[in-house]
Amino acid sequence: MGTSILSMPWGIKQAGFTFGIILIFLMGLLTLYCCYRVLTSRKTISDIDTSTWEFPDVCKFYFGSFGQWSSLLFSMISLVGAMIVYWVLMSNFLFNTGIFIYDFVHNINMTDDVPSTNGSEKVICPYPEIPKTDDLIVGPSNSSAGQTAFAEWWSKTKTVPFYLVVLILPLLNFKSASFFARFNVLGTISVVYLVILVTLKAARLGFHLEFHWFDTKADNFFVPEFRVLFPQLTGVLTLAFFIHNCIITLLKSNKNQENNVRDLSIAYLLVCLTYLYVGVLIFASFPSPPLSKDCIEPNFLDNFPSGDIMAVIARVFLLFQMTTVYPLLGYLVRVQLLGQLFGKTYPSVFHVLILNILVVGAGVAMAQLYPNIGGIIRYSGATCGLAFVFVYPSLIHIIALYRQEQLRWHSVLLHGLLIVAGLANLIAQFIT
Repeated sequence: MGTSILSMPWGIKQAGFTFGIILIFLMGLLTLYCCYRVLTSRKTISDIDTSTWEFPDVCKFYFGSFGQWSSLLFSMISLVGAMIVYWVLMSNFLFNTGIFIYDFVHNINMTDDVPSTNGSEKVICPYPEIPKTDDLIVGPSNSSAGQTAFAEWWSKTKTVPFYLVVLILPLLNFKSASFFARFNVLGTISVVYLVILVTLKAARLGFHLEFHWFDTKADNFFVPEFRVLFPQLTGVLTLAFFIHNCIITLLKSNKNQENNVRDLSIAYLLVCLTYLYVGVLIFASFPSPPLSKDCIEPNFLDNFPSGDIMAVIARVFLLFQMTTVYPLLGYLVRVQLLGQLFGKTYPSVFHVLILNILVVGAGVAMAQLYPNIGGIIRYSGATCGLAFVFVYPSLIHIIALYRQEQLRWHSVLLHGLLIVAGLANLIAQFIT
């Protein structure tokens, strides 16, 4: 479970409430089955000791050098995609934290400048295209010279992504990432806190739902139960449930190997339920009217003002957590890429620095030009998922059954449909 949890309400909004819930269950089942195929892929090779193999090694066995290098490519897409999402989010959290401090010091209420609800539990629409009602507040923007100067030096897209470089780039050049691995527990704590935040917000805001199966112009506040934009959610979910490239490594240390499938299934169930809980509660409690459900942002924390204390704590905590996880992702990129190219994970300071500058540069560029984490997640998820989730596990299973003379038409049909689904998922990201 990762940053995709922040995009679940947005994904449900894009797919429609009812269909979004169905898709989360379906994608959870599909990705679990494909992950199971990855986990058991080494057992299809009986004449070689595969106890130390990872999934890319299995791909190399079945597909030769093409499997080796293509698996590396798609692994890089997933890792670098995650690092880009992290950079966009860290820029967002750092920006909002700075805004909170500035507003607190100068006693400024920035919710007056954007459409928001009228009540103690503020919800905002940062980029509105919504009808106005009596309960909707849109105040005038009265920026002083000091605020204007601050805005020039503290911009979410123009300056803050560069400020992060000073903090993060030196951390990527450490030879070992063991220090940052000690903070992994923060991931669990952050998810627990987000669940608490969502629960309290939903309890205070109440539920605001109306059910319309078809899109009607008459109702501008709600979205239909089914929308043709649903592939955007399937793209997000592909990455949200993506653990396929390292599941073998994670379960190698399991004391009782016979319980791997059970443990994997329980993990997927818990992740699926958490995604559903966060996505459904935020969507259902989003106050419509006065705000439209279309105001739900790809990062649902953006729908709470900078001065919201619970949201401030979440942003600061997630910023610290991501600052410790980002170097771990950079370390994985370095180990996989430089290890394959040079046979060493740390060829020289120069090689590592160039790689880190390229990765950080990609994050800065996306934070400036396309700071939409929902879009980044769905594109990278559908791309790497095509290979690791749908194509490779299915093809390896078909080839293994064929070599064992156990291949049946229904198995070819089932796994062929999985491959087609993965390809359709990727293509749909560019047309929706």
